[in-house]
Amino acid sequence: MASDDIAEAETGPIRRITGEPPRVPRREPAKPPARRRAPATGHGHGHGHGPAAPASRRVRRLLAWLLIPIAAAAVAGMIVLYPWGKAKPAGAYEQGVPVRGTIVTALSGPCLAPGQVQVGSEPQPGQKPCLTTDVQLTDGAAAGTSIKLIVPIEPSTPRFSAGDKVVLSYNGGDAKDPSSYQIVDFQRGVPLVLLAALFAVAVVVLGRWQGVAALGALVMSFVVLVLFVLPSILAGENPLLVAIVGAGVIMFVALYVTHGLSARTSVAVLGTMASLALIGVLSVIFSVAASLTGLDDETSTLIGTLGHGIDARGLLLAGIVIGALGVLDDVTVTQTSAVWELRRANPDLGWRELYRSALRIGRDHVGSAVNTLVMAYAGAALPVMLYSSLSGVGLGAILSSQDVAEEIVRTLAGSVGIVAAVPVTTVLAALIASRETVPRDHNSHRSKHKPQVKAPVSSRQEA
Repeated sequence: MASDDIAEAETGPIRRITGEPPRVPRREPAKPPARRRAPATGHGHGHGHGPAAPASRRVRRLLAWLLIPIAAAAVAGMIVLYPWGKAKPAGAYEQGVPVRGTIVTALSGPCLAPGQVQVGSEPQPGQKPCLTTDVQLTDGAAAGTSIKLIVPIEPSTPRFSAGDKVVLSYNGGDAKDPSSYQIVDFQRGVPLVLLAALFAVAVVVLGRWQGVAALGALVMSFVVLVLFVLPSILAGENPLLVAIVGAGVIMFVALYVTHGLSARTSVAVLGTMASLALIGVLSVIFSVAASLTGLDDETSTLIGTLGHGIDARGLLLAGIVIGALGVLDDVTVTQTSAVWELRRANPDLGWRELYRSALRIGRDHVGSAVNTLVMAYAGAALPVMLYSSLSGVGLGAILSSQDVAEEIVRTLAGSVGIVAAVPVTTVLAALIASRETVPRDHNSHRSKHKPQVKAPVSSRQEA
């Protein structure tokens, strides 16, 4: 026993003597992380709920110098281009006053004018059938009364039946005369409101307060389109210039309202702006090179309704710019979020490592985003493509036709902008995120009280 005690007494001092020297150098390298954590404790909101403020005043000034002039130019453009004091242009053709009604009865038979009767039970050869309807008006000057209307049954006309809620066009004549009305469409208010409510609930349930902010940004974007873009173009302003200004305002409103005022959002704005400019330049160049006039059926109808000329090619380019804005927002926000999350996960990554890692994410996103854009435009142009395929000419002639070539330029110019948005936004985000101070362990305050736990672990490893 005495020898054991002596052995224990001997081994005790030996372990302390040999163990003490390594402890000094092991504690000294642990001091730099402690010094890195100290600045991070000053960010009361930096626990994963959003991006931290730029670490340097230089970054904040750089972002301000880049974005404030652009925002000011967009606001000034709205002021200059808006048709102040100008009367709203009226259509050259009378559209009629919309009146709502409900079809009570609908019977198919020969097309007979008022007072005519059919002779015999068989229809005349080549005679087209008509639908005789009794419509009860639910609003307007003759609300509550019923009128009888005859609707030709043709392949290009809607199919109405009893119980349908319809919209009639009233030409301003005798309110009780059936000839003053014409059935033009169905009522769709209730289904659309229900679908919009379902969409809003889904966004709020998943996004919570950020979903509410996204809905608010969507409403404000719609306000910009309705109250600025449409009136300015109808007043005769350059459609492309109006679209650029409107897209700039929508870009600022949508991104900052949804994602907050931060360096991350500012980088997304810069990436969106650069890519949108590239899309606009490519669209102008190739629409001129391909001699695209923009005079498709819808634009021709619009010009005929306005009664005065409008820049049809500029209207085409305006549609390309505004249509690409939504997809660009998605790509740029995703890339900046990827860079910031990589930075939070590993604060030691430099801007090159951040760029390479986020670019790998961006490659996957580009494939799906480009396919989404192509399919969206192809779906919108499906009737045109079907009509062109019936012409009996070759594929080359179909692709080079006015309507199809417009969609090709629209799709490819937007896709090039989406592809360019990934590296541009990623490099900007990597350069700025690498200069921000990020907590080493954003799992909160528990890690700050663990230095005493690490010492015994290291001593066991030494033993």
